[in-house]
Amino acid sequence: MRLACVVHRFGADIAGGSEGHCRVIAERLARQHDVTILTTTARDHVTWRNEHPAGGSEIGPLHVRRFPVVRQRAIREFADVSEAVFSGNASAAVQTDWFRQNGPEAPALIDHLKTHGGDYDWILFWSFRYYQSFFGVPVVADRAVLLPTAEEDPAIRIGVLGAYFALPAGMVYLTPEEQALVERRIAGRVPPSCTIGCGLDAPPPYDASALAAVGVTSPYVLYLGRVDPNKGCDTLLRFYRRWAAATGSRVPLVMAGPANMAMPAHPSIRALGYVSAAVREALLAQASVLVVPSPFESLSMVLLEAWNHGIPALVNARCRVLEGQARRSGGALAYRNFDQFAAALGRLLDRPELARQLGAAGRGYVEQTYRWPTVMATLERFLATLHRAADPE
Repeated sequence: MRLACVVHRFGADIAGGSEGHCRVIAERLARQHDVTILTTTARDHVTWRNEHPAGGSEIGPLHVRRFPVVRQRAIREFADVSEAVFSGNASAAVQTDWFRQNGPEAPALIDHLKTHGGDYDWILFWSFRYYQSFFGVPVVADRAVLLPTAEEDPAIRIGVLGAYFALPAGMVYLTPEEQALVERRIAGRVPPSCTIGCGLDAPPPYDASALAAVGVTSPYVLYLGRVDPNKGCDTLLRFYRRWAAATGSRVPLVMAGPANMAMPAHPSIRALGYVSAAVREALLAQASVLVVPSPFESLSMVLLEAWNHGIPALVNARCRVLEGQARRSGGALAYRNFDQFAAALGRLLDRPELARQLGAAGRGYVEQTYRWPTVMATLERFLATLHRAADPE
């Protein structure tokens, strides 16, 4: 089949979850299909500045075509329209304008779909909230497959999405919780769907000495990812400092990832910033506990990666996706408030046998559900089913 994958920004150096998911899925689809990436020239997800050259290129097995962004995001204007839309009182026109202002606005990409959409058997769109998906799916609805990567944040409640989610020929979800979240919003026909998550290989060997280079020694509690209030990091830091003061524990909290917020000065909080792949792998492999505090997730890849190493986790139960992953796997404890956080963290650090049991359960869950052959077989079967339904002859 000839496939297109549409995503707001693309590249191996881009850390975003949906962008990374698009890349690894597209690379594996390209082993059996002709795959083109349709994306923008933007690299920064806040400003949408044009940083890549427009036009075509080849990245490994993928054909990549980039379209220019016609304007950078106007932060204040976008905040104003977001406030209006999330209040629930905005008109359909204002709601639609939210998706335009969220960007990255690349009308040439939509024009390409209008002109050449019929050249592709299926067009996979990543992330409902961005311009290229919201305005692109209606143009090629009969061959559109949407991966919404939806979270329980205010954007999912925008009214015009009820009709939008009914348009694609098919939907691909990351978790059962995401599927339930989206299907509750659909007004009309519910598209056929499958749930794939994301694949993992067996963990590679890691260099234990990589931690010495960043001054980290076991035991430690690990947060890995973008350090941002939207990821629950402000609450995590507050809970950890309160827990450390109450218990006198010296087990450090290691925060690894680029920071979009100020970090508190604390003797047991280590802010590493962006880390290399070698350090990242060693951090995951040797952590005592991984903490995932985000209230908004469609799938937590770092949680799966920790389980891949047999590391137990502590997750925010206010996020249905994280709570569901913890419940199905048996690989994590969950918390809703400080008291639950403190009790669970203490159990995981003080009871190594419990920590080992949870880590082993998580690893078994990844082995059964998230190995690449399993994930890709599910997706390939779904695309083949859509293909037969669209062309029964």
